[in-house]
Amino acid sequence: MYWQKRLDRPNKYEQIEKKILEIKKDNPNYGYRRMTAMLKRLGFVINNKKKVQRLIQKLKLQVTNISRKSRKYSSYKGTIGKVSDNEINRKFTVDESYTQITTDTTENKYLEKDKSGNYQVKKVYLNPYLDIFNSEIISYEISKEPTLTPIIKALEGAIKVTSVNKGIFHVRKTIYINIRRKKNNSIHVKKGKLFR
Repeated sequence: MYWQKRLDRPNKYEQIEKKILEIKKDNPNYGYRRMTAMLKRLGFVINNKKKVQRLIQKLKLQVTNISRKSRKYSSYKGTIGKVSDNEINRKFTVDESYTQITTDTTENKYLEKDKSGNYQVKKVYLNPYLDIFNSEIISYEISKEPTLTPIIKALEGAIKVTSVNKGIFHVRKTIYINIRRKKNNSIHVKKGKLFR
């Protein structure tokens, strides 16, 4: 029978399979697309990436531990300290300026050309302080890391601009409590909850 003759034929992809096993030892998270590119760089003639995909499936080398590389920034660490009543209660209209000031850290992505001419995705973080009365941005800071320092600089700028100590709202951290005591501000906020 014709199919019995096929069983005796040598495996024409044996060299590629050995090379895939070698590459997989060094790079266990390489999928079939990266593997195809690596094999082409090493001089193997591969017409179709699906062939490499089939070989990886045959060798049972499929990647199982996939993790998201770009996660959204989140500073939330659960409930810490005493939570006061929600005094804003989603009423974002105020009769007087500088009575409610809000802030948020916003992550933005941009492309930057590196030394070799390739574009890299970079992140920048914007920390604005907004007066709810007229939606005016009182102060802001832009940084390349989501750290506390630019948030504090923007907060100090907001305190200088307001000069009326009716309340600064922001993320709950020890440093804010110290600034609040120094500047005699009464409240600060995180995710719509007020903390005293």
